[in-house]
Amino acid sequence: MIHDNLVRLLAAQRKTKRESAPAGCRALKGWQAIERVLEVDQTPIGKTPRSCPATYVGFWDAIRRLFADTTDARIRGWSASRFSFNTAGGRCSVCDGQGMQRIEMSFLPDVKVACEACGGARFNADTLSVRWREKTIGEVLALSVDEAVTFFAAHPSIHHALRLLQDVGLGYLTLGQSSPTLSGGEAQRIKLVTELAKVRVDTGDAGAAGEPGTRRSRGRAGAARTLYVLDEPTVGLHMADVEKLIRVLHRLVDGGNTVLVIEHNLDVMAEADWIIDLGPEGGEAGGRVVAQGAPEDVARAARRSHTGRVLAEFLAERAAKPPR
Repeated sequence: MIHDNLVRLLAAQRKTKRESAPAGCRALKGWQAIERVLEVDQTPIGKTPRSCPATYVGFWDAIRRLFADTTDARIRGWSASRFSFNTAGGRCSVCDGQGMQRIEMSFLPDVKVACEACGGARFNADTLSVRWREKTIGEVLALSVDEAVTFFAAHPSIHHALRLLQDVGLGYLTLGQSSPTLSGGEAQRIKLVTELAKVRVDTGDAGAAGEPGTRRSRGRAGAARTLYVLDEPTVGLHMADVEKLIRVLHRLVDGGNTVLVIEHNLDVMAEADWIIDLGPEGGEAGGRVVAQGAPEDVARAARRSHTGRVLAEFLAERAAKPPR
């Protein structure tokens, strides 16, 4: 219903700008307030090893400029392009900046090993001779997000993106971790960070922003007012990571955006501003709206809604717990 109908109808309505109802529904209201529709799915952020969190989120260009501004780089007349593994010149010519080489195994699956020439650093020896704060560009790529947050603390544009990656529970990833090695959930959260980096919200303490259990509506849009559509983003996540995801979703909403989540996770449901429960059963026995409203309203519909029944129990248990 969401992917094949709502998203498609919104895209068509925004394109035609007509006030009349689009084909396939009685009415579509409120679409004028949406400037962009984005489905944040779990597809890979890139198809080659050269695609990584640093390049996808967008702070790698700023890091390259730091290396280009060193004395050694300026003496040699090198610009930021020298420190790109996507273009010839500074990258390793053996692996073409991938850091890996594929070995054909005839009747067995191919095997990828670290490049013998650069040792997985992606750059040639000349480029790796330039250091910024005692690290080469290859060593920076090998930093984990947690390590890089401290390393780039004095550079807000880089530090901000790294903190966001940390906030969604991806502090263990390396800056240069290749896209094919990322799980679907990791790729989805990296995409959320890329969007969150565009949002500017007056939230005070960044660590308290969007704290689960406190629904807020204040905020202002920093970029286009976007409708984000997520399909079961909590699949495979630890409970602690679910909390971090909820904080990210709150911050997107605080930035003037709307988040539509297809989800069965009770922690996420309890944080929603509005729930639509389809049922009463699944498959052909469902498809009707059996309850809708704030989480407390759906919980009161426990007699006709399976979701309402378990949500009521969940909210009661959460209310009985002492505040953290």
